[in-house]
Amino acid sequence: MTREEAMTELEKLRKEIEYHNYLYYVKDAPIISDAEYDRLFRRLLEIEAQFPDLVTPDSPSQRVGAPPAEEFKQVKHKVPMLSLQNAMDEGEIREFDARLKRFLGRSVVFDYVVEPKFDGLSAELIYENGVLVAGATRGDGFVGEDVTANLKTVRSIPLRLREGRNEATGEVVAVPPLIEVRGEVIMPIEKFEALNKEREAKGEPPFANPRNAAAGSVRQLDPAITASRPLDFYAYSIGVVEGLEIRSQWQLLGTLMALGFKVSSLVKKVHGIEEAVAEYRKMMALRDTLPFEIDGMVLKVDDFALQRELGEVSRSPRWALACKFPPRREVTKVEKVIVQVGRTGILTPVAVLTPVKVGGVTVKRATLHNEDEVARKDVREGDYVLVQRAGDVIPEVVEVLKDRRKGDEKPFVMPDKCPVCGGVVVREEGEVARRCIQANCPAQLKERIIHFASKRAMDIEHLGEKMADQLVDRGLVRDVADIYSLTFEQVVGLERMAKKSAENLLNAIERSKSRPLSRVIFALGIRHVGEALARSLATHFGSMDALMNASEEELLKVEDIGPIVAKSISDFFRQEANRRVVERLKEAGVSMTEKKEERSVAEEFAGKTFVFTGALRAMTRDKAQEIVVSFGGKAGSSVSRKTDYVVAGEEAGSKLAKARELGVKVISEDEFLAMIERAKAR
Repeated sequence: MTREEAMTELEKLRKEIEYHNYLYYVKDAPIISDAEYDRLFRRLLEIEAQFPDLVTPDSPSQRVGAPPAEEFKQVKHKVPMLSLQNAMDEGEIREFDARLKRFLGRSVVFDYVVEPKFDGLSAELIYENGVLVAGATRGDGFVGEDVTANLKTVRSIPLRLREGRNEATGEVVAVPPLIEVRGEVIMPIEKFEALNKEREAKGEPPFANPRNAAAGSVRQLDPAITASRPLDFYAYSIGVVEGLEIRSQWQLLGTLMALGFKVSSLVKKVHGIEEAVAEYRKMMALRDTLPFEIDGMVLKVDDFALQRELGEVSRSPRWALACKFPPRREVTKVEKVIVQVGRTGILTPVAVLTPVKVGGVTVKRATLHNEDEVARKDVREGDYVLVQRAGDVIPEVVEVLKDRRKGDEKPFVMPDKCPVCGGVVVREEGEVARRCIQANCPAQLKERIIHFASKRAMDIEHLGEKMADQLVDRGLVRDVADIYSLTFEQVVGLERMAKKSAENLLNAIERSKSRPLSRVIFALGIRHVGEALARSLATHFGSMDALMNASEEELLKVEDIGPIVAKSISDFFRQEANRRVVERLKEAGVSMTEKKEERSVAEEFAGKTFVFTGALRAMTRDKAQEIVVSFGGKAGSSVSRKTDYVVAGEEAGSKLAKARELGVKVISEDEFLAMIERAKAR
């Protein structure tokens, strides 16, 4: 075969294979057998092996084959992937419509597009001249993770766009030079259950729900693992686009279908809010019959000109609404009540249930929160209870069916000793929870390790619950500093840890040493110290040494710290065991100082504390706070006498009233924007 002949046949094979992929994975209407498809694919691989320089990025062979990544790179979205405002019932849906009319100052009967609210992982796909060149997760809406190699393995995502006809308008849609397509990666319920059965058979922990399974599958460092998972993709919006004139959401959905994307058959265009409410009821009734999880309906103003006029509010478009469905509920029996111990020693009662399907997911346990909640609901072993997945994720007992009691149910009694280590349990005044105060409690240690390694803390990939159990049970880790002393020989000897897995874990541990100080502080698990406060502490003190040696009086000078939190931080660092852990982390090479960023200090901002209230038009609150810090100011979360400015946006709330009460200067968003312009001009 000559090179020219190879080029011609490869082009034909690629088009033919992608066409059959489209029919099978998008249209669900294959026209050839699996054997015929395999023959085409094998021929493609044979020619590409003979002429490797002719392999193109959009070749079907490139769906799988990228090497495992060390870590995901961050990607900034050109157009933010905003979150949506929520409505919890029909009344709030109607109020949304009325609010839009009030904002426009005129009575409009809106055309809306209704779409299912998929319960998966939002993602963005970037196509240049029709070829998929990048893919990213939504992340925080502004910055996501580059998961291009993984998204290429999802068969319903086209590697190359196709010219097609928009069925909504009849127009032929040409492939644009640039388009950013947004949608949801999901895992169908039936395939999710099959995957969990496979995992349990291998001794691996099952996924909690299809959303977690989809998210976990996309965020694999090895694309081959993603390729093995039964993922699907539905498109529903765009970011940047060039070369296409799209005037409405309905036209957009037709355009996406014409280009080769899967769009839900549940989408519909309606006239007026009452038709939208009727569709909400219909979609809710269909919910349990669908092959995938949805947790609501999305409502969008159809006309793009109206969307632009309505604009945005805070982190959400004003013209769109997530109409949430009520939580699913089912009846089941409480087999027994057990007590779990968390990383700070808190004892949490948990109901072990007769397994029941709640919204397509098998629920075996449900939280009972604390002993006061158990007493209030009077939950007993042997009771029949109503269980719901709150937020369609966390199962909880909402009601006891007392009319089904037989008299042999056992009341729950909270233990006065730790169920894991047998240590002393205390309930402090004003607290709802009991806590184990034994410093070497193995249950607390396991939870501390899981928290320390979590994504928002030190982000140590591959160190989850099962790994933490083994590390503690085998005596390899007695505190979080021991993580950095683990050797290859120790790790490779653990269950389900081959050579490559052990190397991946140790590499992830090594990478975690360079995390910012704020993440290290959060990872330590100090009571009452969350992510935001950890950032404030890192900025204020600049180093772990300065924080460790700070008095309660010095801690009280930090924004948003009161006496209880100051005492908690001070008590933590007064304990010799905690100080030893920090010293050993330092010796292991973990970063203990805050990296100073170059800032353009502006006089109006320098040293001033800004608090934002209400919705901003020009930017998100996070972005406004970032700007304040970049000019040498401080961003506060609550109003006090230390606050210099309160920036009041639309529908400002209690912070505005507090500012007026304390005599703190209140400025409008326009005044704040003018301050920014003056700072930039200097």
